[in-house]
Amino acid sequence: MKLASFSHAGTATWGLVGDGFVTEAGTLRARFPDLKSLIAAGAVAQAAQADGARIPFAEITWLPVIPNPDKILCIGLNYETHRKETGRSEVENPTVFTRFPNSQTGHLAPLLRPKVSTDFDFEGELAVIIGTSCRHVSRDDAFAQVAGYACYNDGSVRDWQRHTHQFTPGKNFPETGPFGPWMVTPDEVGALDDLRLQTRVNGQVVQDARLGQMIFDIPRQIEYCSTFTRLEPGDVIATGTPGGVGAKRTPPLWLKPGDVVEVEIDRVGLLRNPVADES
Repeated sequence: MKLASFSHAGTATWGLVGDGFVTEAGTLRARFPDLKSLIAAGAVAQAAQADGARIPFAEITWLPVIPNPDKILCIGLNYETHRKETGRSEVENPTVFTRFPNSQTGHLAPLLRPKVSTDFDFEGELAVIIGTSCRHVSRDDAFAQVAGYACYNDGSVRDWQRHTHQFTPGKNFPETGPFGPWMVTPDEVGALDDLRLQTRVNGQVVQDARLGQMIFDIPRQIEYCSTFTRLEPGDVIATGTPGGVGAKRTPPLWLKPGDVVEVEIDRVGLLRNPVADES
């Protein structure tokens, strides 16, 4: 199944994604007002019973897949090509930083370049949506904690990211984290390693990798993160980006108003956002 959060006629809701349309949750909304509550109840399978209006994509406004996660954990430097282009040393454990929910935005929404910088970069990634409340998860049990997968763009304001060794400032400007268009359940995605992740800017491929090229795979990420915090239903792990980021090109490829950024992952989806200046 594919599930999406969206707004229609001024109301935020969620629904089951079909071919060119979304079936709104309908009577399910009384029990599950958003996707996070559906996931928390262990009721994702019930989404197949969505009985609301059938709404064409053209009539909805896409929201971040999970607009209100408890936390967003981002894994940095998690492909060898990206680690090498940054000149960072090899490490024994994942590099983790956080995003705030209000830094996210939806499919087709403007990706906002902030007023204070023009060093605005792309990072195409796979997002993992957690399905249970869990701690001390073993690698063997990790995939059982996953509700679904989605595309993510960890839009990065590089000069602010470099203010200190902590990445947080450059990763949390409003509407710099596109997340969507939808969540795909694991049964529909299948095995991950051979799936291709591509990022394109104005149609030009700028990142191209297989998910199996991650340094720390998804079970390791879930094992590690669930040790230092309790993961909750609807939490998001952005699993890292491959090499090819704009900051490491010569000359740098900074995003500017009018650009269009696409993140596409086999069997997961295609996330597209135009770039605009913050007003």
